[in-house]
Amino acid sequence: MTETATNRFNWRLPFCGALGAMIVVLPKMTFGDDFGTFLYTVGIAATIGLILVVIAIRTIRRQSLSTLSMLVAFCSVLWLLWTISDYMRTTGRWLIHSKTYKAKVLAQANPTNEEFKHLEWDGWGFAGSDTTVYLVFDPHDSLAMAAKRGQPGKFNGIPCEVPGVRRLEDDWYTVQFYTNTDWSHCD
Repeated sequence: MTETATNRFNWRLPFCGALGAMIVVLPKMTFGDDFGTFLYTVGIAATIGLILVVIAIRTIRRQSLSTLSMLVAFCSVLWLLWTISDYMRTTGRWLIHSKTYKAKVLAQANPTNEEFKHLEWDGWGFAGSDTTVYLVFDPHDSLAMAAKRGQPGKFNGIPCEVPGVRRLEDDWYTVQFYTNTDWSHCD
């Protein structure tokens, strides 16, 4: 090989780093935040990280910039996807299954205690420390400001103080409860 061919930037290495990061975060995006998914994700991250380190060691002398770019791409894409994975998971679920969820919630009898119609949307936990997220139908969109502010609080129609409300669309929200708290059991 000539000197020019050896020192040419290899775009496949950063692409492999980014692809590896996507593979690492895929279980979290698909299955959520439970402990089993976390362990599975750590195992995948360790395996892919080890493969990337082996590639880096084998190519460091010949393609140092490409190798460095691979590691930067892996870390950057991993951080970005990990940061937005819950948002992407919720948005994807809502886009695909919203009609089914809406039908289930709207089929419920009207609550007599002025609480919103709701059903369990998501949950995770380990060793008795469970976190629950509910899908909430708010026909008057009174949770809009809570979702916009993104601050914890006690809101009309929800029995407990909650750390977060997120708007999916008009009248539809996800409400995350504090760990070991659910719609029927407030601390």
